[in-house]
Amino acid sequence: MVQKVYLSYNQVHKLCQASADRILNDFQPNLMVAIGGGGYVPARILRSFLKRQGSANIPIQAIGLSLYENLGKDGPVEEPGTKVHRTQWLDLSSLEMSNLVGKNILIVDEVDDTRTTLEYAVRELEKDVEEARTKLGREAGKATFSIFVLHNKDKPKKGHLPEDMMQENRYLAAKTVSDVWICYPWEATDIDEHDQLAITQGID
Repeated sequence: MVQKVYLSYNQVHKLCQASADRILNDFQPNLMVAIGGGGYVPARILRSFLKRQGSANIPIQAIGLSLYENLGKDGPVEEPGTKVHRTQWLDLSSLEMSNLVGKNILIVDEVDDTRTTLEYAVRELEKDVEEARTKLGREAGKATFSIFVLHNKDKPKKGHLPEDMMQENRYLAAKTVSDVWICYPWEATDIDEHDQLAITQGID
């Protein structure tokens, strides 16, 4: 049986807060790309901690990727699928892509499980931004990608991230956990029950 661990919004908030200095000082993001749906809330919380006095808020753009599938066996428990489904993407014909050229871009998601989704996001975003850079005729200004997740599961990964990203420490997990099923608060249908479970079973 899958072990479930419950997290409250307060715990998510504190994980983002604890990671903000490292992100701000080492990654220096100009823009965040949140992977939906798990990356939306952490990205928004992070934005408050990453704001520098006298500077504008860091913009957040969103992409939608799905790797999980409901097995329909024991309620809402899901398992990783085998193929990434693109449900939402940046508009390649608009200014969205040109705004990414030459920027430090932070990709945000809630959990690094098999790493398949993160591999897809980095690969496809790098490809699309590079195409936009070529169309703009810019010789310099290559985008630099970093990753932030709330949790990294300590398990063998199916996906792989760029070697230079890992060597340059442009990957940050707020917490590394065992291979448990993490129940985030935005997935709850009864938030009071969820919060009570988070108090008794949650991880920091």
